Amino acid sequence: MVDEHLQTSVPGIYAIGDVIRGAMLAHKAEEEGIFVAETIAGGKPHIDYNLIPGVVYTWPEVAAVGKTEEELKAAGIPYKEGKFPFKALGRARASMDTEGMVKVLAHKDTDEILGVHMVGPRVADVIMEAVALMEFRASAEDMSRISHPHPTYTEAVKEAALAATDNRALHV
Repeated sequence: MVDEHLQTSVPGIYAIGDVIRGAMLAHKAEEEGIFVAETIAGGKPHIDYNLIPGVVYTWPEVAAVGKTEEELKAAGIPYKEGKFPFKALGRARASMDTEGMVKVLAHKDTDEILGVHMVGPRVADVIMEAVALMEFRASAEDMSRISHPHPTYTEAVKEAALAATDNRALHV
C-alpha cells in the first residue's frame, strides 16, 4: 500500500509499477518513477491515471484512454459517441489493414473528450493524439478541427471526432 505520494508505510520508501494499484504497464511505472523523483526533490508533481493509455500489442492493435461507455453510464455522465471504421480510411485501404475503428466519447453538454478507444493498425501510436488532447481538456470539436495529414491512420481520429460532433464524419 502507498499513500498519495506513492510512499509506503515505511518513511522514505516508495513503490511504483506492478507492485502498487493500477494497470501493470511499463509507461505507468515510468510516470510513477518520475513522480517519486520529483516528490523527493520537493516538487509538486501529479499523475492523472485516467490519462495513461492502455495498449494491447496484437494485430490489429488495441488502444484506449479515458472512460469507457460502461463507466460513463455507471457514473450517470451524459455522453455522445462518434465512430469511424478503418475500412473507410484511405491509408488503411491502401495498406490492406482495414480491420477496426476509432471511437470518441465526449460529454453530451460540454463536448469534452472523456474517452477514446481504438482497434486497428498502428493505434498504439495514434492513441497519443487523444492523450495529449485530453490532458488539455479538449473537446471533440477541437479534435475534429486539427488538420490531419492525408493519407494517414490518424485521420480516423479526426473522422470519429467529427462523428461525435453532430455526426459530421466526411468519409463514411
